[in-house]
Amino acid sequence: MRIEAYTQVQQLYSTKKTVKAQQTSKKAASDQIQISSFGKDIQTAKNAVAAADDIRAELTAPLKASIANGTYQVSGESFAEKLMKKYEEIESL
Repeated sequence: MRIEAYTQVQQLYSTKKTVKAQQTSKKAASDQIQISSFGKDIQTAKNAVAAADDIRAELTAPLKASIANGTYQVSGESFAEKLMKKYEEIESL
């Protein structure tokens, strides 16, 4: 048996393996991502919510002014009714 022939055969196999490795690395470089229109809509809505104010000043400004002036009055009956409605909602869960 000749050892030199074995070395030459092994060299042939090793060159084929490196060519395969180079080809697969080229394929990995061409990865792409596609975002659906629904995903884009979600991102747009998420950005709009993040940009919006947490407190609507047009609703809170008159209440703040009446509290500061001391003219804000709360009806005990309406407060009790709302409290009971909320209690009943919680109990039904």
